[in-house]
Amino acid sequence: MPPRPAVDTQVAVVGGGPVGMLLARELALLGVRVTVLEQLAAPSGASKAGTLHARTAQTLHRRGLLEAVQPGPPAPPVGRGPVPFHFSGMFDLDLARVVDEGPALVGSPQAWAQEMFAHDAARLGARVLRDREVVGVERERGAVRLTARDSRGTVSTLRALWVVGADGARSAVRRLSGIPFSGTPGRVAALIGEVRLLDPGHAPQGWQRNPRGWTLVWQNPHGRSRVCTYDFGGPHPDRQAPVTLEEFRSAVERIAGRPVPMDSPGWLTRFSDAALQAESYRVGRVLLAGDAAHVHFPAGGQGVNLGLQDAVNLGWKLAAEIHGWAPPGLLDSYEDERMPVAEAVLENVRAQVALMDPDPGMDALRTLFARMMHFDEVNQYLGGMISGVDVRYETGDRNDPYAGRFAPDLSLKRGQTLTSLAELLHTARPLLLLLAGSGDLSRVAGPWSSRVDVVSAAASEPVGTDALLIRPDGYIAWSARGDATDADRLGQALECWFGDPGAG
Repeated sequence: MPPRPAVDTQVAVVGGGPVGMLLARELALLGVRVTVLEQLAAPSGASKAGTLHARTAQTLHRRGLLEAVQPGPPAPPVGRGPVPFHFSGMFDLDLARVVDEGPALVGSPQAWAQEMFAHDAARLGARVLRDREVVGVERERGAVRLTARDSRGTVSTLRALWVVGADGARSAVRRLSGIPFSGTPGRVAALIGEVRLLDPGHAPQGWQRNPRGWTLVWQNPHGRSRVCTYDFGGPHPDRQAPVTLEEFRSAVERIAGRPVPMDSPGWLTRFSDAALQAESYRVGRVLLAGDAAHVHFPAGGQGVNLGLQDAVNLGWKLAAEIHGWAPPGLLDSYEDERMPVAEAVLENVRAQVALMDPDPGMDALRTLFARMMHFDEVNQYLGGMISGVDVRYETGDRNDPYAGRFAPDLSLKRGQTLTSLAELLHTARPLLLLLAGSGDLSRVAGPWSSRVDVVSAAASEPVGTDALLIRPDGYIAWSARGDATDADRLGQALECWFGDPGAG
């Protein structure tokens, strides 16, 4: 193997939002030297998203982060009654009926989670450089050179083995790398911000739809309230133009049909329903994650959840590549697995936007759709899609009933010690869980002991299999069938996902 080029960092993550910071934490946890380049000189404190769905909550639980991302009391687990949620602004879904582990919804303001990830990433050794706007991406042999500029105009360079663009919908990394971003253009002009409502009792309450559009108001009696408008009359003339308080108030009042006095804006911004996806998540040593890879109308908070799951899927695979043991195609499986998930989200969001049309001609269809959501099958389908619990990956063995599914958080007993599957995944290492003490399977896994944890334990409830091979992101790569093929199949799965035991 030729010597690696001299670099300043092994991975440069461009973008210090929640996706970039979680990815940095994942990489640092796995012993990768990682540097985050963030354009803002200091965190803005603004939270455009604040809802974590079940699969994201389950994933963070497997890193021991679930309670930390919640500034308030921990969300209750399922089993305490319905958890209403909306599809296209109709709150007729019950997410509790599709989730069988942990909370169905978690309140986690984006800014809070982002800074918690950043603090933990730094604790683990990641370096965060703020006030760095990336203005150049140059691919070199065996490395990538980034050029950045600060607010004073000072230019600096950083050379990395790998670069991940997690820098949002207007990603400089994606643009400078020449990766096409395609899909459907916006037709909705939306505004959102935080303002002080001067007459909150007469302001629109909650989600309101009328023939002029939508108003969404989350009132805060002690400070600024979050207010949002959807105007279906056409896209913004200038998507990049700053939003003034006068424009914002005028839009709210026009759609509401009455005065809505306000002042003291905290932040104001505009967005649309454009649904776009990068045509590739990887070009050479440059990868994309989060909104840099896919954007859509913020229906149900699916965007930040999609991005956080990108980060956990990519982190261990990129670390394996850097540590020299990744099998052929492992890093490419990031795009293979995550791109279809994003495509499905873009599709369901397009459907939601179509149903949100304020034209009164849509009323009957919305009424019919709301009634259908109370059917078990429809609730299961839409709830599984929104919450992410229906995600399953193709692992290559279609005869394995567990492969590709998310491993449940089993309560386990190791001798006299009680633990759980989630706790065993806190280190982000692959896990071979032996539930019947099979010495043959333990011997098969022996050559991979430096990178795969082998744990024998008894489960508190029947699992349906005697052993599970679980990837660091919590998805099952292999399960025992209890027949003579298990040892051979395990060896193949170990090599398929975790490489040649002599590599690295």
